Amino acid sequence: MKNQITGALSDFFFEYETPRQVLVRNRRVGVVCRLIQLGVLVYIIGWVFIYEKGYQSTDTAVSSVFTKMKGVGYTNNSGGERVWDVADYVFPSQGDSSFVVMTNYIMTEGQSMGTCPELPGKHNCNTDADCEGGSFKRTGNGEMTGVCVNRTKTCEVLAWCPVEDDRDVPDPPLLLSAENYTLFIKNSVTFPAFGVSRSNLVEDVDSNYISSCLYHPLSAPLCPIFKLGDIIKLSGLNFQTVAKVGGAIGIVVDWTCNFDVHVKHCKPEYTFHGLYGSKEGSSVGYNFRFARHYMEDKIQKRTLLKVFGIRFDIIVQSLARKFDIIPTLTAIGSGVGIFGVATVVCDLVLLYLLPKREFYKNMKFKYTDTQVQDPDSEAGSTETDASKK
Repeated sequence: MKNQITGALSDFFFEYETPRQVLVRNRRVGVVCRLIQLGVLVYIIGWVFIYEKGYQSTDTAVSSVFTKMKGVGYTNNSGGERVWDVADYVFPSQGDSSFVVMTNYIMTEGQSMGTCPELPGKHNCNTDADCEGGSFKRTGNGEMTGVCVNRTKTCEVLAWCPVEDDRDVPDPPLLLSAENYTLFIKNSVTFPAFGVSRSNLVEDVDSNYISSCLYHPLSAPLCPIFKLGDIIKLSGLNFQTVAKVGGAIGIVVDWTCNFDVHVKHCKPEYTFHGLYGSKEGSSVGYNFRFARHYMEDKIQKRTLLKVFGIRFDIIVQSLARKFDIIPTLTAIGSGVGIFGVATVVCDLVLLYLLPKREFYKNMKFKYTDTQVQDPDSEAGSTETDASKK
């Protein structure tokens, strides 16, 4: 027993096994093998290394966006002149990455809490029995009092009166001047894995440049100041159509950087996408209501605005790459493993498809029927007890 264990350990530590190889001289099989290997080589070099850049590690950025609007609008609605500045037409006013610029509105002034008739079509009636007191209608403006107003043939409601009439949207939009407003975007990104921080105010963008530049995709692609009319146009929408009923625009700030070169080449690219506002449908555009409350003769009143505006969503997308030995070795190792496909395919052709497949089987595999084997026997031969006698 001791000798068997010692022999096994000796064989394990002091013997080396290598697979048996057979050199097959066959043109068809050789061509198939080289074509497969060539395809694998093209895949590794072309797809893995050049297109997918498998020799680099990647990281995405942590980003922050700050915005600022500039511009003044003027309206003269029913003889009432008014100037609109940034504090009036931007919601919210904190400079977020998502905000709304008002381009049209319906204003209901002097509302106070009381009773008044609903708008025609909201809840029509002929008698008081048609108006259930204390109930609400989802599309109504308040709580029904149980009274049918004969003058309008609508139910009386407890609400902010007079109720808003939003059936007619101003056309053309009241704030067409919004087309000339400007938007300033300040974006900072950090790639934690590489310890690199960048801003869209890159080396070529200084205070003198910002004071005079206006974004253009060809002549000024790095300028962080954008004209709203240009943004709408570059997104594929019509400004007057979107300004009337509102819409949404996506501004994408793309940081695709290669840190194998100097970081100064890591610069943002801006693209613009119309998200909605150009197609006809049951719900077109974008709007919301906003109220300004005040006191008049000790009575609380409000001015209600139904705001039609363009919503801007600034989206930062990023991908940075840099050479890393680990993904490089992983890509090379996987590529070398794929080379084994050529061997598998060629073996299948040799052993199962070619006319001389039995001959190739005898050349590739060595069979034995007993424990006794002649080490000098030729490939493909078998040795039996009967042959030894």
